[in-house]
Amino acid sequence: MKTKLYAGVAALALTAGAAQAQDLVFTPGEDDRFDWGSFDAFAAEHDLSGETLSISGPWIGGDAELVNSVLAYFAEATGTEVNYTGSDSFEQDIVISLQSGTAPNVAVFPQPGLASDMAGRGFLAPLGEDVGDWVSDNYAAGDSWVDLGTFEGPEGEEDLYGFFYKVDVKSLVWYSPAAFDEMGYDIPQSLDELRGLTQQMVDDGVTPWCIGLGSGAATGWPATDWVEDMMLRLHEPEVYDQWVNNEIPFDDPRVVEAIEAFGWFARNDAFVDGGAEAVATTDFRDSPAGLFGFPPDCYMHKQASFIPTFFPEGSEYGLDYDFFYFPADAEADLGNPVLGAGTLFAITDDSPAARALMDFLRTPIAHEIWMGQQGFLTPYTEVNTEAYGNDSLRAMGEILLEATTFRFDASDLMPGEIGAGAFWTGMVDYVSGADAGEVATTIQERWDSMR
Repeated sequence: MKTKLYAGVAALALTAGAAQAQDLVFTPGEDDRFDWGSFDAFAAEHDLSGETLSISGPWIGGDAELVNSVLAYFAEATGTEVNYTGSDSFEQDIVISLQSGTAPNVAVFPQPGLASDMAGRGFLAPLGEDVGDWVSDNYAAGDSWVDLGTFEGPEGEEDLYGFFYKVDVKSLVWYSPAAFDEMGYDIPQSLDELRGLTQQMVDDGVTPWCIGLGSGAATGWPATDWVEDMMLRLHEPEVYDQWVNNEIPFDDPRVVEAIEAFGWFARNDAFVDGGAEAVATTDFRDSPAGLFGFPPDCYMHKQASFIPTFFPEGSEYGLDYDFFYFPADAEADLGNPVLGAGTLFAITDDSPAARALMDFLRTPIAHEIWMGQQGFLTPYTEVNTEAYGNDSLRAMGEILLEATTFRFDASDLMPGEIGAGAFWTGMVDYVSGADAGEVATTIQERWDSMR
């Protein structure tokens, strides 16, 4: 079993001898965007020469190279030999390794639900109250991150088991700045203004939205993001949490209200490119193409931070496309809620090097090294946002830092049969014309049948 896990895809061993300055992506002290003082201070306090640290996570290919570029600084500072193994079947592999007693020192979980299950079975080590206090004080919406990483242990006690590092933002609306400028449209600052802009576009003879739910066997998931964002904009975050945990039913009037708030946009033929019936059948990867037509087929597209991967080749941020924060409901007075996802580090085989890594993740340099490259966002308020490798990441990072509440994707937290099953199919039924209340009741009945 160990061979399967540690000879895995894109594994890279970084020894203290190999992690010389010339192997680091940024030479310490030479780029003033980075907090080299935090690197030097960490190195002065941690000497782990001769120690080995094994880490398993979901990052492979280019992402594995990026996380290894950060771990190289940990190796350089401490003298630790670091072995990271990435796998595209991490969720299955980590459970097998934990059950067989071959766990790495640290595991990087992409879903809190799996980490929570492992904590409840006694496979994770608590990180300590000091780590929780640090997260609360140093992360934007810090209490949200503490709550997301806090699980029940094997005796039913609650402790912080997960440290979030590398975050994705979903509360984004993409648009063409040239098209907005030509039509004289302003960026909406509230949910009411977004609805008003949608109607104004129709009155001007153009189509506001491109929406596509198609995703093969996962068709429907983009609609769940819409509903989750609406839940955070219409109701207190505690209501969102109760919904995720099935403490209020799926057909609670507040959940139905959020579904119908999504439907206001998606079920109006005039609001969506191709009409409402195209929403369920348009592939989410193809959906944003309408932004890039001349004239555009649509003027707005709601999707997470990864969507530029599917934009036309050669598209430039700030010129061909831009994004704005999916605005909150001003009347609800709920601040700036942000929906997203992320990865959390957890200790699965305790050791001094594992504890030192958790200390390292609390330094600005551990975040800024990845920030300075690509594909990384952090809620850490003490980082230098100028360290971001491009303007797009910097703008997303600012949205994350301005968040008053952060909540993890609800469908990823719900049982798989619901979040990755009944919720997806229910949203397809809804955009195809089914009643929101009836769809919600069907989903709840499925959830009840699992008890």
